[in-house]
Amino acid sequence: MAETQPNAVARPNQGVRRTTTHSGVTHVRAYQPDRYTIVGNHLAQHRELSLTAIGLATHILSLPEGAPVDIRSLAERFPEGRDRIAFALRELEAYGYLERVRERTEEGRLYTRTYAHHAPAAEAGVRTADGAVAGGRARETAQAGEQVPVLPDPPAIGGAPEASAPHASPVPPETDGSESAPRDPHHEKAVALLAGLRRTDDRLTLSRRQVDRLAPAVAAWFAGGATTAVVHRVLTAGLPEDMRHPAGVLAHRLGELLPPPLPARPPAASADDGATRHRPHPLQTCDGCERAFRAPRPGRCRDCRDRPAEAGEPLRAA
Repeated sequence: MAETQPNAVARPNQGVRRTTTHSGVTHVRAYQPDRYTIVGNHLAQHRELSLTAIGLATHILSLPEGAPVDIRSLAERFPEGRDRIAFALRELEAYGYLERVRERTEEGRLYTRTYAHHAPAAEAGVRTADGAVAGGRARETAQAGEQVPVLPDPPAIGGAPEASAPHASPVPPETDGSESAPRDPHHEKAVALLAGLRRTDDRLTLSRRQVDRLAPAVAAWFAGGATTAVVHRVLTAGLPEDMRHPAGVLAHRLGELLPPPLPARPPAASADDGATRHRPHPLQTCDGCERAFRAPRPGRCRDCRDRPAEAGEPLRAA
């Protein structure tokens, strides 16, 4: 007699292909002729971005041109609050996936234009003639047929030279001081400060790319009159215990806590003018009571001038 089975054996799903792995994800793919978005693995599997930032970037890349992507519109669309959405947008800006630029119309009204880069702006590899990274928009223009000059990446500071590309010239290009853009005088000090943060907290160990990305924000603090001790205290004091993205935390603090520049000092008055204005009158001896009082010239004190002169004593002009 056959053994009784309390439950029926589960039938395999004929619509899902079999896989050799017994755990993990199994992709069930379907053909989509339209209404799809291409997202690169550099964004979907980013090691530093939070899950909120990756999902927000995917949503922004799926929107048509001209769709609103401000904090208020995104907060009305998703259950996340404005603070989480604002932090995710700052993360995308820090890693080159988003760029918000203040522009002015012909009438003089200011508005914010948002550029969503399908590839990180620092890694797109397409640069304009002035050396600025153009990002995904310039890459799309280059693919359309327009001539966009591609310049080589600048060498890393203090790092080993990278292997040249097969199409690169074996002779390095000559650099002229007039062609290269002048570097911020506070750049080296900002790089040294960011690289030394790991001495205070091991969690603040930053990569070379993160240091180069945060250096302009630290240089802005130095340009506003902040000292190295002040910037170090702002970046290291009161850090959260669970800090998964130290570069994002530092970028948030540098942007949100930036103080206004120091006001110009008033011109100091000359020593001669101050001495003449505040110099007291010399001491004089009263002719009536022989008391000392201050006056510009000799004579009687105030009490002697107010009372009448004694008999036989001539009056003197004070």
